[in-house]
Amino acid sequence: MSVQVENLEKNMAKLTVEVPAEELEKAIQAAYMKQKSRINLPGFRKGKVPRHMIEKMYGPEIFYEEAVNIILPKEYPKAAEESGLEIVSRPDIDVVELEKGKNFIFTAEVAVKPEVTLGNYFGVSVKKADVSVSEEEINAEVEKEQKGNARMVAVEGRPAQEGDTAVIDYEGFVDGVAFEGGKDENFALVLGSHTFIDTFEEQLIGKNAGDEVTLDVTFPEDYHSSEVAGKPAVFQVKINEIKAEELPELDDEFAQDVSEFDTLEEYKGSVKEKLAERKENEARRQRENEVIEKIVADSQMEIPDAMVDTQTENMVDEFANRIAQQGLSMEQYAQFTGVTEEKLMEQMRPDALKRIQSGLVLEAIAKAENIQVSEEDVEKELGNMADMYGMEVEKLKEIFGDSERENMKKDLAIQKAVDLIVEKAAEEA
Repeated sequence: MSVQVENLEKNMAKLTVEVPAEELEKAIQAAYMKQKSRINLPGFRKGKVPRHMIEKMYGPEIFYEEAVNIILPKEYPKAAEESGLEIVSRPDIDVVELEKGKNFIFTAEVAVKPEVTLGNYFGVSVKKADVSVSEEEINAEVEKEQKGNARMVAVEGRPAQEGDTAVIDYEGFVDGVAFEGGKDENFALVLGSHTFIDTFEEQLIGKNAGDEVTLDVTFPEDYHSSEVAGKPAVFQVKINEIKAEELPELDDEFAQDVSEFDTLEEYKGSVKEKLAERKENEARRQRENEVIEKIVADSQMEIPDAMVDTQTENMVDEFANRIAQQGLSMEQYAQFTGVTEEKLMEQMRPDALKRIQSGLVLEAIAKAENIQVSEEDVEKELGNMADMYGMEVEKLKEIFGDSERENMKKDLAIQKAVDLIVEKAAEEA
């Protein structure tokens, strides 16, 4: 195999790769072996037709597409490595010459990692964050815990009000005819939650347990069922029970139930510490982001579009993997949200560019400051990861090969660069 490199504008390059004819022949033979069971020819049993007979009947081109699919995943990575380029995009491949008995020639247009000209990266001025914790914030956190420990109790002696839960049987009718999905029993409906259409919930306010009521509502024009969309409906409703939240008293007993502390005062002190820690962490992230953004703005680099395309595609893939863990496909996500994969790509592209710029700048700072990552640093990080995943360190080391360790070293060097520029940043009042 031979590789020629042509540098193009805007940090792009074209690789012209020539693969020996014998390698192409191997790929064509492999394509024949893969496809022969699907080819019928009179006078031969299925799967037993000789290759030369197939090529005589249909032409040698019959195997070319499959041969290319076999040969490219093998030859392109070797060509990329031989080129000596730091490639940062997926290749745009074009077949130049493909003919049996001749060398196979293809080109691959790729983005090359841009050079960065750093501006000032020490002493960047950032706004000081307020990390104080107010009494209102403490009380809000305690009340959230209080609400989380509320219990539902039956309401007696008063009608339903907003915020109550009405346990109802209901059946809906359009033009006097019951419709599909319009009936349920013992449904727990939070009044004021806007779970049901139109004024359904509002009409239950002021009613009592045991009441049987008729509700008049109108379905919205954009309702998901075209059968009832935009039409007036009548619901026959029986209120079986009305329930309300009963909050526990905020006292020492509450503190003992929800924490390891004996008194409400001690519990509130713990809440204050956690809020302060959360604010400190948020302030740290905000400070990091602001410092990096200002350094990026003061640096120069030319980012090729293909590099942004690849980063965006990677981010969409990450998103797809995350929702797949929740049992949702990209097709289902598009149906539910109206956001197609193309729209998602468009939305994520600005963040992809920012991620690229930040990474390049931090790598350049790590190089400029000769930041080193020791084996001790790697071992410590492996220990942290093992704790996070509940694994033994030695088991984790078995999973991590040389390339994974090198990537970890790069990540650790970048984090050291972040720590350095944040440490050197100046705070504005």
